[in-house]
Amino acid sequence: MKIQLKSLIESSKFTHFITTMILINAIIVGLETYPSIVREYESWFSIIDIIVLSIFTVEILLKLIIYRASFFKNGWNNFDFIIVVGSLLLYGSSFVSVLRIFRVLRVLRTITTIPTLRRIVTALFMAIPTISSVMVLMSIIFYVYAVIGTFLYAEVSPEFFGDLGLSFISLFQIFTLESWASGIFRPIFAEIPWSWIYFMTFIVIATFIMINLIVGEIVNNAQKISDEIESETKEIKEIKEDTSEIEELKKEVGDLKTMLQTLIDRK
Repeated sequence: MKIQLKSLIESSKFTHFITTMILINAIIVGLETYPSIVREYESWFSIIDIIVLSIFTVEILLKLIIYRASFFKNGWNNFDFIIVVGSLLLYGSSFVSVLRIFRVLRVLRTITTIPTLRRIVTALFMAIPTISSVMVLMSIIFYVYAVIGTFLYAEVSPEFFGDLGLSFISLFQIFTLESWASGIFRPIFAEIPWSWIYFMTFIVIATFIMINLIVGEIVNNAQKISDEIESETKEIKEIKEDTSEIEELKKEVGDLKTMLQTLIDRK
């Protein structure tokens, strides 16, 4: 029975079913942001939400029965457990806002059911040490350029570079490439023609180089995870092949025993 349950919850059909329930939950939560739709179909939304939550609860219970304590050794399982238990505890309570947050967080369970998404998120977490170093370097660059910008452009553009704090905010806007040319750069450029050097170097260093460092680290980690999964899959395949060969040898030995027993009986 336990083996059958394990094969059930680990099957692709069961995974696809849970993913479908998560997507239905996401659609319902999205539709509930429209007051007119909620007024007309509120009872249906409640019924569907109860059904979806019940399915998630059964899924968690089945996994707990099969994996027991080892269930909590997996971080994704812990995430699923917290989301489902939190939804159950707060269901029907006065903490409506918190319950809604848990309902929205159920959408994140898509990550736990789709291996490729798990791989990307894992790669992101693996890149945190590198990202932290890049963020420190970026903070230094921001500080240096903010101080230089304040010294150079405080009189020309006091609304953007009047002090260190305003310079930080302006540089962050330039970093996002949001209306920086018309709003910040061109008025200063009209007064100080060589100011383009300051802005261009900042954009190249902070926006392009730093972001590419972060993306490159995440992609590198994702490739490592893919290689590890491929290696593990290959090992499992080899083990299965070895197991099948052992079974064939056992069968041949059994046939030989039968033949020997038959010869002995004849004598």
